[in-house]
Amino acid sequence: MSNLQMRIVSAVILAAVVLVITWLGGLPFRLLAALIAAAIFYEWSRMARPATGGELARGGFGFLPDALILIFAVAIIIGLPALVLLGMAVAVVILLAALSASRGHDQWSAAGFGYASLSGMSLAMLRGDDAAGLIAILFLFAVVWATDIFAYFVGRAVGGPKLAPAISPGKTQSGALGGMVAGVIAGVVLGVVAGLSDLWLLALVAALLSAVSQAGDLFESWVKRRHGVKDSGWIIPGHGGVMDRVDGLVAAAFTLYLIGWALGDGDRPALGLFAG
Repeated sequence: MSNLQMRIVSAVILAAVVLVITWLGGLPFRLLAALIAAAIFYEWSRMARPATGGELARGGFGFLPDALILIFAVAIIIGLPALVLLGMAVAVVILLAALSASRGHDQWSAAGFGYASLSGMSLAMLRGDDAAGLIAILFLFAVVWATDIFAYFVGRAVGGPKLAPAISPGKTQSGALGGMVAGVIAGVVLGVVAGLSDLWLLALVAALLSAVSQAGDLFESWVKRRHGVKDSGWIIPGHGGVMDRVDGLVAAAFTLYLIGWALGDGDRPALGLFAG
């Protein structure tokens, strides 16, 4: 089986599982969001920490960062309010940053915690327990997945100037544009199927999410290049790690969460755009 075939099979299986959990919502989806947050932090830490044993390999903090991300994951699972989760995330980031500075270390642990915690929180809060949350997550998936798929195939078919050759040599400007067009179309189609009315606003949001998802992909590529690794992990055949699969998704999820919060409620952000 070729790498592309393996990627397709893995992606289809993952999509099916995730869609079932998304349909269920509630506790099952919060468990998924918490698992994604924990996996992101584990893979980030694995890349950022030296490949040696002992205290040095854990950034000088022992198991403190791992314990803190597990506590945050539990907070997501039990459904604490957005402001509480955000306050916890900010407090831990400040704590890890202060500890790193006091030891003369870099800030990768603090940055990784912020990245992982906000990713899990955004996904959990977007889905919630209502119909608007279901539509919000399906809209997010439609835009990000369409962007990812068409950016890959349009880029290979059309080629042309590179998007960010120093970070990800395989990505092209034509692929980025093709992915964005596909993402907007997918988002609008989802809006039509869901019976939403403000399609022009959804198209603008979809375009923004498509751009952000591609920026999130480039960001993770930069992190991997910074630490000299090809993949963030190995758990997903053909894709690598969890970060490799959700890099664009979590960036777009945080953006959509902020939009929803600005239009409505931090605990029920989907109501601002997807209440019908």
